Amino acid sequence: MAARTRELDPLRSARDLYGKELRRHRALTGMSLDRLSEIVNYSKTHLHGVEIAERLPLPPLSSKVDAAFGTAGLFEGLWEIIRREQFPDRYRRYMDLEAQASLIQVYCAQIVLGLVQTEDYAHAVLRAGSPRDSTERIEEKLAARLERQEILTQPVPPHLWLILDEASLRRPGGGPATMRAQLQHVLAMAQRPHVVVQVLPFASGAHPAMGGSLTILTLPNGAESAYMEGSHSGHLEEDVEAVRGFRLSYDLIKASALPPDESAAVIKTAMEDYARCAPPI
Repeated sequence: MAARTRELDPLRSARDLYGKELRRHRALTGMSLDRLSEIVNYSKTHLHGVEIAERLPLPPLSSKVDAAFGTAGLFEGLWEIIRREQFPDRYRRYMDLEAQASLIQVYCAQIVLGLVQTEDYAHAVLRAGSPRDSTERIEEKLAARLERQEILTQPVPPHLWLILDEASLRRPGGGPATMRAQLQHVLAMAQRPHVVVQVLPFASGAHPAMGGSLTILTLPNGAESAYMEGSHSGHLEEDVEAVRGFRLSYDLIKASALPPDESAAVIKTAMEDYARCAPPI
């Protein structure tokens, strides 16, 4: 049976444009899906899904397609546009600012920050947060989240000051083994020269950001913005006076958090507790 086709509209989405360009370049080169599958090491089914804009062309595919067609970054550029489309409009301005920031200061209320999540932990929290999403959609969200982490490994990464509420350490996303590995990763990140990790203990009591997580982004020119996030909503604030208030809130949280060395000890204790919870082999 012939593969199903779909009318693509490049004005509808970057996915449609990507699929149309993939079809066009295959036609120009006379390359079959079977042959392209062999070259890029992706299944024919996956490539067909990309061509009809039903599957996401994850980053490794885009660079391989550019190499196959000699398109000098065309498909990687289209992927960047698609990547932005994966996030709701309200997040896109935040992502632009995050990518430019020289300093990222975050207080996480319930879960570990996405920028330092392991793949297993990220998958667990994404699935828990979107229980009705398809497996493919969860995988797409996971790929987009993991790609965002690249800002911390670029040649000149931003400084990250991360305050984790003790609740984020004690809520075992993905189970004890996954959580233990996640906390080990946080400790490893804390060893990097551009990363500081603190824990806000339960004993610190009430604080100014009890309603959700708070991020302060500082650009190289000194401009600041604040982002407040709840379980199903987020708000970006760029007004100078309003951001000043959120900056004060963050500084008060920082003042109540444990120093980095004591924070590391709390994280290690949580790891040991998860090790005791792990089922016997």
